[in-house]
Amino acid sequence: MRELLLIAIGITTLLSCSDKESLKSEKFVVHSSTSGNSYLYSIVNSKNDTILKLDPEKYWVCFDDTVENFLVVAPKDKKGWWAIDFKENFLFQVYNTSEGEPSPDELNFNRIRIVDEAGKIGFADETGKVVITPAFEQATAFNKDYAIIGESCRKIPWDTTHTEAGCNHYSIECARNGYIDKAGNVMDVGLYTLEELWDKLDFPER
Repeated sequence: MRELLLIAIGITTLLSCSDKESLKSEKFVVHSSTSGNSYLYSIVNSKNDTILKLDPEKYWVCFDDTVENFLVVAPKDKKGWWAIDFKENFLFQVYNTSEGEPSPDELNFNRIRIVDEAGKIGFADETGKVVITPAFEQATAFNKDYAIIGESCRKIPWDTTHTEAGCNHYSIECARNGYIDKAGNVMDVGLYTLEELWDKLDFPER
């Protein structure tokens, strides 16, 4: 009887492992080419079957090389960068990481920064689901379990001698800083410097 029980446990374990493997997301490759002044993008699966072609009349560019559940594109009829699924449903607007140049955020510890119409920052996960509703004035990418947030922030130009539109780069300075967990819970916020929190949370060197 004991041997039968051990065999049954072994079979259950094998099935569980097999199920977990089958639930893993497939990675798709983004192929790009040019036609005249347009960029052409197609998403290809592991069998080299094309599952989606992006219409160059609808999108300026696709920012990804490989994707799992969504891809980040620059639509011609929307401002900024957007995540779309493989049916071309718009999921969320992607946060731009660098002022004055195209630099959409990427997944970091299964979180990607998103923004709403008011510019507030939130997060989506690797499946494309919004898991933290945009509510933060400033937020870093996640490092392991935490992201740093900022309140009452202002832009400080790197070089005040060049004021051409779109040419300035800025640093962001916030009067109050804190951090959140991966569910969006505010763990602490106060008169901390960014550097103090960076060290406290053991973020990688910038």
